[in-house]
Amino acid sequence: MQILANNKKAYFDYFIEDEYEAGIELKGTEVKSIKLTKVSIKESFVRIIKNEMFIMGMFVSNYSFGNINNVNETRVRKLLLHKKEISKIHEKTKIKGYTIVPLSVYNKGGIIKVKIALARGKKNYDKRESIKERDIKRDINKMTLH
Repeated sequence: MQILANNKKAYFDYFIEDEYEAGIELKGTEVKSIKLTKVSIKESFVRIIKNEMFIMGMFVSNYSFGNINNVNETRVRKLLLHKKEISKIHEKTKIKGYTIVPLSVYNKGGIIKVKIALARGKKNYDKRESIKERDIKRDINKMTLH
């Protein structure tokens, strides 16, 4: 499994509850571009529309050796999950504070997959606590190295 894009900000901004693996509906040149790691999911988000899941704001750079078949870089892409999984996720997102965020894009056996998560937003004081924990871990690691 080769990770092609990561969303580190999601772990900072949200409490991750459940993780799911989803396929993406891609056009030909998009696959080549993603495999060259020319993809970003930092500003992307997931929406459920008519019992189908879509990732919006995912940036896939145009393939440099492509032609007129290159597609819009930030087009809406359909995520491929089972209907039961989508309905389960949809029920949980109706609860206040829950959302769906993409965590990473990776290559699994030649197929591009997205790891999405059901997440709950952090408050500012939670974020400060995360920063404090990260700094403490960093200090402990420095002391053990010396």
